[in-house]
Amino acid sequence: MSALPLADRVALVSGSGRGIGREIALKLAAAGASVVVNDLDTDVAEQTAADITAAGGAATSCAGSVTDPEFAARFVATAVDTYGGLHIVINNAGYTWDNVIQKMSDEQWEDILDVHLKAPFRILRAAQPVIGAAVKAERAEGRQVTRKVVNISSIAGTGGNAGQANYSSAKAGVTGLTKAMAKEWGRYDVTVNCVAFGLIRTRLTGATAGGDASIDIAGRQIKVGVNPDLLEQLEKTIPLGRAGTPAEAAGAVYLLCIPESDYISGQVLVCGGGFTG
Repeated sequence: MSALPLADRVALVSGSGRGIGREIALKLAAAGASVVVNDLDTDVAEQTAADITAAGGAATSCAGSVTDPEFAARFVATAVDTYGGLHIVINNAGYTWDNVIQKMSDEQWEDILDVHLKAPFRILRAAQPVIGAAVKAERAEGRQVTRKVVNISSIAGTGGNAGQANYSSAKAGVTGLTKAMAKEWGRYDVTVNCVAFGLIRTRLTGATAGGDASIDIAGRQIKVGVNPDLLEQLEKTIPLGRAGTPAEAAGAVYLLCIPESDYISGQVLVCGGGFTG
């Protein structure tokens, strides 16, 4: 019997080509899971999958935008067709597009809710037939398999954040989705939890003195980064005195994927170095 805690498990990790998502994919794979890596950019997704394979793990890529209507079905099908099942779903993909409310367009509002809330909803909806059929077959064989869903939120969703009405609302919605699905899928032996991140150092939150850093989302340049002085002030409000790393963020997700958390469901775990908003 394998000593790896996630051996024989198949995991979907959206937004896992870079940053926190990449670290989640690497950590789950190191624990024995076969991982379907996703990113908006094909080369980035394939690179993460290749890195996992080179380290002795199992991974394949499923590139594309989680907001595309057909993506969820393709994502789930990739897991089933490649590895024969589905046991872990990590809804991580997302970005921020900030503005004060009087300057926020409908497009800003809708795009952020689409990527952070509608996309996880669609992925879980697409996963249900696969999970339901698997559970029925397992029970017929006298087996019980605990599956895991971890939705990624933020302290902006638990406490709000000025300039992020769209993001805060979407992440608060993720909490509601998590709690509803924990009650709905308990009958399938699926635990559904949420990790709310505080300040984690990624390309979205890195120090940018010039204010000209951006990411490309569907051909649109979205500004990212935090003024270095503001970043320093923010870190002083954190009891541990610093921002977290992507690997530390991945660790919080991992805790909710291993067998030791099999009786924890419907919870929001804040990973913020002691800062809760």
